[in-house]
Amino acid sequence: MTEQKPIVFVIDDDPAIREALDSLLRSVGHDVRCFASVAAFLDAAKPDIASCLVLDVRLPGKSGMDFQKELTHSETPLPVIMMTGHGDIAMSVQAMKAGAIDFLPKPFREQDLLDAITTALDKDRSRRIHVAELDALRARLATLSDGERDVVAQVVLGRLNKQIAGDLAISEITVKVRRARAMRKMQAGSLAELVKMIDRLATEPSAQGH
Repeated sequence: MTEQKPIVFVIDDDPAIREALDSLLRSVGHDVRCFASVAAFLDAAKPDIASCLVLDVRLPGKSGMDFQKELTHSETPLPVIMMTGHGDIAMSVQAMKAGAIDFLPKPFREQDLLDAITTALDKDRSRRIHVAELDALRARLATLSDGERDVVAQVVLGRLNKQIAGDLAISEITVKVRRARAMRKMQAGSLAELVKMIDRLATEPSAQGH
């Protein structure tokens, strides 16, 4: 199945700049959606595919800087490329610290923007793959019975079958059966792989965004 074309969102209150960016980005094959304000962007439908946001610093209503901070701490941390006609070094540092992919003072080189967009879309693709992998692991974990979960919890601690059997008051054979079932359900090729899966879920209890 072919990947859906990613989307580049643009928020700028200057119609001429929106038109210029729309033309530039479409000329290199990007799907583009342009908005005059943060409010208009928030009201629009956004497909669940790889995306990034080209965001002007100074906007009517909520500023680009404020919106970038909100996105950084949201469940959908869309990669952001900041642009401004009134930028300064302090503002640039603030934007980069908040996670901006790049900060481009207007007028900027077209290639600088295109390079930043490539980086941003790659980052969002990687995040989405990461989230999908964690969701798949959680779905597999949810299929384990309580007994299988109990055994897995002990396996992750490095305990031997005999020790697990003693702790859970079951036979070693039952431990082996539950461990084998858990590995099959988790699609783990080895105990080491199973431990890595459980550790990953423990260290990342909630994946960000979809």
